[in-house]
Amino acid sequence: MHNKKTSLMITFCLSTILAFKGIAQNNIKQKPIIQTKYTADPAPMVYNDTVFLYTSHDEDDAKGFKMLDWLLYTSTDMVNWTEHGIVASLKDFSWARQDNGAWAIQTIERNGKFYMYCPMHGGGIGVLVSDSPYGPFKDPIGKKLIDSDHVWNDIDPSPFIDDDGQAYLYWGNPDVYYVKLNNDMISTSGEIVKEPTKPANYQEGPWVYKRNGHYYMSYASTCCPEGIGYAMSDSPTGPWEYKGMVVEASEKTRGNHPGIIDYKGKSYCFGHSYDLIKRETSTFYERRSVDMDEIFYNEKGEIETLPYWSVNGPAPAGTVNPFMGVEAETMAWSEGVKTDKSKELGIYVTQIHNGDYIQIREVDFSKGAKQFKVDAMPLSGGVIEIRIDDKDGDLLGVCNIKSNHKESWESFKTKIKKVSGIHDLYLVFKGDTQEQLFNIDKWKFKK
Repeated sequence: MHNKKTSLMITFCLSTILAFKGIAQNNIKQKPIIQTKYTADPAPMVYNDTVFLYTSHDEDDAKGFKMLDWLLYTSTDMVNWTEHGIVASLKDFSWARQDNGAWAIQTIERNGKFYMYCPMHGGGIGVLVSDSPYGPFKDPIGKKLIDSDHVWNDIDPSPFIDDDGQAYLYWGNPDVYYVKLNNDMISTSGEIVKEPTKPANYQEGPWVYKRNGHYYMSYASTCCPEGIGYAMSDSPTGPWEYKGMVVEASEKTRGNHPGIIDYKGKSYCFGHSYDLIKRETSTFYERRSVDMDEIFYNEKGEIETLPYWSVNGPAPAGTVNPFMGVEAETMAWSEGVKTDKSKELGIYVTQIHNGDYIQIREVDFSKGAKQFKVDAMPLSGGVIEIRIDDKDGDLLGVCNIKSNHKESWESFKTKIKKVSGIHDLYLVFKGDTQEQLFNIDKWKFKK
């Protein structure tokens, strides 16, 4: 049946395709913070001086939404992100459909335990718990935590704990709902409330937090395009007053989902875009990528609007120590490479071909480094050019990853031109074949 809702969906799809059509790769200058996988719905959490970034995951072959699991990344400098792989998946819920629906999650800590609230699109909201922010996460109740009469609206859960210890869970598209959580964080108290003062441009993805006595609800604004709007209140239960946009809706924004934190004295907003897939094709696919930028508050607590994600992102909030050994999956930017996981090594970098590279920002070589070492698995073999400040920048040395025809992990090292101070490091991969050159796990420098 061709109804109004169907017409609106067709119009949205056509406008989305037209927005992608004809976009040249070189015109996309923004740099999403994760490039080795497609990530969306960022949910940052600060714990023990580290930012834990939980994301949903669009599969590489997704055309529409194809989402099976959730990923974890960490950072202590806000420019380099370390992948930890799949932290939870649909398989952790025995009662959920397994073929799709792992939508936007959020994780919160309470009394040394970590609670992850997970929606299954059309299947309610579940909860997982772990003793560590890295997992493993387990289903403590074996059923849906939220199973309302509006099951298709039960998405994008956002937990919040107020100063008095009362916890709340917010969610919903196109309406906002909330319910009180008990101290155990895995059961609810009282009735589900449909928020009567939702902002007029609210669409989905509520993110509720408190800062300097003000309550904030940020959210993905009305589609389409979607930006990130926000409202403020004097209470966690409203009424909510619309204040403006955190990230403006523009022709560049097809969808969004906010995550806002304070870290090391600065404030940051996370969202997502299609900028990474736009670099590769003008065909529209549901393959999103997480973005992040610094935001600023005025004296009234109102947020200054970002027109869009900036090209280079925020300033670094720390440095990388290259002498302690660095996981290869720690990076600020990459071209071409992917990541994989083994039981022995955990996450490592793979799909390395001629011309690919990794950038690591703010590497502190201190008073000097003179040797480079890397753990690698040679495949067809090749070299790593060690450069600073640009992928075509000053060449410090070349590490030869010789093929041993065994596909086993070995350590390779080379002397380098002495380097000191803080630089961006580029590991540039070169080889004489179009085949995979090698995999890499860890690298370090020697003083």
